[in-house]
Amino acid sequence: MLIQFLLIVAVVVLLVLFLRHHGTTKTAAGVKIGFVLFMILGAVAVIRPQWVSMVAEVVGVGRGTDLMLYGLIVAFGFATINTYLRFKELELRYARLARAIAIRSAETPATDSEKSAA
Repeated sequence: MLIQFLLIVAVVVLLVLFLRHHGTTKTAAGVKIGFVLFMILGAVAVIRPQWVSMVAEVVGVGRGTDLMLYGLIVAFGFATINTYLRFKELELRYARLARAIAIRSAETPATDSEKSAA
């Protein structure tokens, strides 16, 4: 089926692009543009559902709602990956910040002569 090929190619291409360039400004802009396009396509699907059905027939899916479901599954997968990678990046930043604060506020250990004087 054409839809299976298209979905697999889309997932592979998007994963490679997303994982190779994650954390760059270009990727952040691409995610925003992709989100806007996804929302526009969603609005078009609500206004003209027959167009979605026509596209579904062309790619080999029985109904437009099934095509929308497939698209939502792919979008959810990428949203999940994006969220995971952001949390991972934030954890690394927090760890670096905690280390820097610990090093900055570290006290030198007291020597034996200072201990006996106290």
